[in-house]
Amino acid sequence: MAVYILSNRKIVRHKGEKVDSFSNDEYSIPNFRIAKCDFDGYKEPTAQAQKKKDYTNRNILNYKLFSEPEKQGYEEVLEVLLSEKGNKKSNLTANNLGGTQRLFYELYKNMSSTKLRSDVLIFIHGYAYDFDDELKAIIDLKKLFIDNPESPIEHILFVSWPASSSIVPLTYFDDKAASINSGNSLMRLFYFYTQFLKDIFSNKVLTPCNQRIHIIAHSMGNRVLQSMLYSLKRENIVRVIDQVLLLNADVSYKVFEDSEDSFNKLPLLSNRVSIYLNRKDAILGISQFTKNILTPRLGKNGPSNIDHFKDIVSIIDCTFIEDDLLNTLKFDVGNHWGYLSSSQVQRDIFQNLNGIDRNLITNRLKNNENIFTIIS
Repeated sequence: MAVYILSNRKIVRHKGEKVDSFSNDEYSIPNFRIAKCDFDGYKEPTAQAQKKKDYTNRNILNYKLFSEPEKQGYEEVLEVLLSEKGNKKSNLTANNLGGTQRLFYELYKNMSSTKLRSDVLIFIHGYAYDFDDELKAIIDLKKLFIDNPESPIEHILFVSWPASSSIVPLTYFDDKAASINSGNSLMRLFYFYTQFLKDIFSNKVLTPCNQRIHIIAHSMGNRVLQSMLYSLKRENIVRVIDQVLLLNADVSYKVFEDSEDSFNKLPLLSNRVSIYLNRKDAILGISQFTKNILTPRLGKNGPSNIDHFKDIVSIIDCTFIEDDLLNTLKFDVGNHWGYLSSSQVQRDIFQNLNGIDRNLITNRLKNNENIFTIIS
């Protein structure tokens, strides 16, 4: 099990600390830095501890930033892997690797060391998260996806981007600029990953691990994904993602149209795409009427036209779910966080990630070929 943070937040050195940290500032840098979360000494905080002003940064969850690589490319990763297999003599070890080199090395080692499902989830959060909020969200995601035996997820890559830290759901800020910058950084990471695959598996001694990688984007995190897709050239897209889940997506309902040239690339990137929508989503209603010139949102209204993607893209209507896990005013009124508040949505997501045929997923009412409603 491993949880990583991929962030284009500013790097700072807090007063009294000896190590670098991610900043809470709403400011993005051009490239992602990578950190690994340390759960070995993690303890659930008491209510009193959470009220303290010093319940921030590593007091929430410890993490360590990877060093930047001394050399670009993945030749040194290949050398370390071959050395560990006894196929090449080298003084290099994993400690010599930095950045994406270390990330991809560790994931490959862990995912190829078992015959059981050991999938990776790339999670892109929505609006109103400062970095401390993200650390709390990471803890929740680990419980939901890694600790839960129904889930095939063993590793999480949490995409941390500097969204506005607004009060939910009373105010709603448009983080479009930050999401665009973060999407460009994510695009570079995708290209790094495809280069890693080419460099590593050019050697026949090393074989693919046959595990799966999934993407979940929630709310405005879909704009980060959209920005990445804008930048990807079709001829360079490799199908390396299994499932893409678009949860309460705060993007235009037209994103799958060719004129948008963004989400219509998802079928080239992934095996299956699932749009989870809620027609009572109040947060997306605010987004539509105050920030997006009355443009219907994908996560509230569904896509405009996906007839030519019916085999790959599914629509899952969550309008009638029950918030049986979290039912505070935020969740009851917002109808925006079903993946956290509803066991019905969670069960549906787990079945999706496990690769169950969409027609065989339980507690669904089939409306037509690719549209389903979650029922109790």
